[in-house]
Amino acid sequence: MVRQAVSAPVFQTTRRLNDVRLIELVDEDFDWMRGGAGTTRNGLRLPTEGVDEPEIVEHVRRIAARLRQGGSRASWMMVVDDEVVGLCGHKDLPSKAGEVEIGYSVAPSRRRQGFATRAVAEMLRDAKADAAIRVVKAETTVANLASHRVLEVNGFIRVGARLDDEDGALDLWESDCGRFAFA
Repeated sequence: MVRQAVSAPVFQTTRRLNDVRLIELVDEDFDWMRGGAGTTRNGLRLPTEGVDEPEIVEHVRRIAARLRQGGSRASWMMVVDDEVVGLCGHKDLPSKAGEVEIGYSVAPSRRRQGFATRAVAEMLRDAKADAAIRVVKAETTVANLASHRVLEVNGFIRVGARLDDEDGALDLWESDCGRFAFA
């Protein structure tokens, strides 16, 4: 009997079927997402409960509009098998110091399947290709251990904490893009 060594699975971010694709958000997408499940747009569909709460979708819409006005297209839908499973993107334009903060959210029924992990990996890949970005930042609530894991798997380091009036205790995370500023 011949035995084959079984290796541990390797994490890969690809753009194959059953994997996360990032599709740029345009303003019409937000109207569609607020319309709810049962509708399709450009061959895409939503989870039964929608992609997020209406106020979050509107918040992301405002961020995406601000980014577009600044010349950035860094707001995306996370798409798996033609279903929008989440939203992700930059929260603002890169700072003069080359720092940008990311955010991401996955529909409740689609969580714990690795979609956020793969979407963050794609955002990091894009950031590393952008010479204006030196550091990618993220904030998570202290209790959101799933998001902690998403960031850790993608090489983020916890660099501090802060208290937010609305969200409470937050952990601060960073990932450098292989470019360092020297004084």
